[in-house]
Amino acid sequence: MALRKMMWQNFAGDCGKHISHFRYYSSRIDWKKLRPMILKRIENRAKDYPVRHMVPVAQEVLKARMLLIQGVYTLMKVIPVVACRFCPEVYIGEKGHLIRTCWGYRRGAKNRVHEWITGSLDDILVPVQTFRLNNMFQKVIKHHERFDFDRVPAVVELCRQGGAILTSENLYSSTRTLDSVHSCVDGAQSMSPEDLRFIADGTLKAWETLRSGVQKLLLVYPAKVCEHCSEIHVGPSGHKARLCGVFKYESWRGTHFWKKAAVDDLVPPKIVWRQRPQDPPALLNEGRDFYGHAPAVVDLCTKAGAIAPKKYSCMMKIQGLTAKAQY
Repeated sequence: MALRKMMWQNFAGDCGKHISHFRYYSSRIDWKKLRPMILKRIENRAKDYPVRHMVPVAQEVLKARMLLIQGVYTLMKVIPVVACRFCPEVYIGEKGHLIRTCWGYRRGAKNRVHEWITGSLDDILVPVQTFRLNNMFQKVIKHHERFDFDRVPAVVELCRQGGAILTSENLYSSTRTLDSVHSCVDGAQSMSPEDLRFIADGTLKAWETLRSGVQKLLLVYPAKVCEHCSEIHVGPSGHKARLCGVFKYESWRGTHFWKKAAVDDLVPPKIVWRQRPQDPPALLNEGRDFYGHAPAVVDLCTKAGAIAPKKYSCMMKIQGLTAKAQY
């Protein structure tokens, strides 16, 4: 008994020596005094942006974006593009495929054949818009303030916060910039294969430059994406506009659930089925496990004569087998 008491006293003494080095903080914090200090730190943090070494990257991304829009619009004058009437499916070719992947027909059966119509530029380059902020570290946008801020392309807003100099044609989506490039593609139908291949190579290079530049900017400038919808917010914290609508039981649109955005959120690749030389003229539903895929821009450029980067070879299944013929 005495030995146990002596061991307990030694243990308590050792613990007391270690505990004496800890600091005890009161839970009664006066947040009214801390709030001005926090706001002051946020305001001072804005002085570090834009980062000087990232300004050329932002300018390069803006230039690549304009070249990409012009190149895709030119290639679409020669190479047909079709889109489904009821879902976002796109196919690069004169006639669409016969794969049963349509899921956007409300009152009809799912997994049905697509109903194809003529595609547009927005079917290839999906427009992603966001709020244009007055400054990077401004106050969070409330729901009643959502109409006080303009909507601009997310890539353009990211470049603006990165220090790029904007022009009037950069502030709008791809559809509204067509007036500036329409005069450059009047004679696209009469181009030679060499000229068409040159445009396809430049368009594919602009696509890779745009995505790699956005990846670099996202390492420095924060951007958020909603977990349940495609809403993007370029800034350190998301807005509070109730525009999500993920919960069907709500009578109003819900708030967004923000997470860190990636390149595919700001520049969607829009994956499409790709027809290879060994495939049938119309892709059949029975061979969907054999066919390859590719981003729509990459497939459009390769059909114009460009060579796709090797990183897409696995997705495109260039040397893969095709489905057996059905008799």
